[in-house]
Amino acid sequence: MDDSTIVQDFLNYLNLEKRFSEHTAKCYGADLRQFGGFLLGGHPEGQPASSQQTEGGVGTATATQTSAKIDQLLLAVDVNTVRSYLAHLNEQQYSKSTVARKLATLRSFYKFLVKRNQISSNPVTVVRTPKQEKKLPQFLEYEQVKILLETPPLDNWLGARDRAILETLYSTGIRVSELVGLNMDDVDFLGEVIHVRGKGKKERISPIGTSALRVIQHYMEFRNKRAQSNSNFDAKVLFVNKHGQRLSTRSVRRKMDKYLKIAGLPSSISPHTLRHSFATHMLNNGADLRSVQELLGHQSLSTTQVYTHLTTKKLKDVYENAHPRETEPSEN
Repeated sequence: MDDSTIVQDFLNYLNLEKRFSEHTAKCYGADLRQFGGFLLGGHPEGQPASSQQTEGGVGTATATQTSAKIDQLLLAVDVNTVRSYLAHLNEQQYSKSTVARKLATLRSFYKFLVKRNQISSNPVTVVRTPKQEKKLPQFLEYEQVKILLETPPLDNWLGARDRAILETLYSTGIRVSELVGLNMDDVDFLGEVIHVRGKGKKERISPIGTSALRVIQHYMEFRNKRAQSNSNFDAKVLFVNKHGQRLSTRSVRRKMDKYLKIAGLPSSISPHTLRHSFATHMLNNGADLRSVQELLGHQSLSTTQVYTHLTTKKLKDVYENAHPRETEPSEN
């Protein structure tokens, strides 16, 4: 399935033209590989067992034949095939959100084939996406944010780094992947903004609070001293690990888990929760939805609108607490 010509063309399109991240393109590829396996008749990786043989070139020849067969099957897909695939996914007890994602992959893939004149119409267009259960994003109250941000110590360089990381995440609302991608010169102390490289390699400028900037400056003083005695330090990277190399998103999650435990906060909180908290608190303090959309780097306003549900619920709770319902008088 990896050698399928039209699938590889699509993945190249995502990488080179749409500038999707490597991780996102891999997810699309995995979804299409699974669909190809379904079309072949149940081989999950899109290749029959015989394609694994390599002696005498049999494996290579079989793989080539399989690839051509998959291309042929993909181009012949109609709406009934797509519906059968969805039924198959439901039988396998995939969640509604996963089924919706796989359907979105197929929709994008066949839209690409129509655009390239390889098929005349998109067979996924008339297939409805499964109705999703609305799950509101988790966010922290102001006091919880304060407790978390003040947990890392400032008297050593790793503690100062971790405090700067948490302050930056909450002050800007950027994604963890965007945070670990920051370089030293992305921080503008005078303009009080940071230069962010977001999804699809789109860039934006995000304001950052003075409190976060102070902590970043404090961390940089530690960092620069460490760098002087360690030639392995990457001079351009802002947030580095103990070896002086760029931090990974997984490392940020591990650090946050550590401070959540120390602070006595729920373990379900993630770095992304700080992004949700930033957006919710911005709206609670009067920011308009379009501004929050730009700050978060959302392509669609509908993605940002989920936070209005949080703020509406908050306002309703405040109202209910301020105006408790009076109990009805009992009948005599």
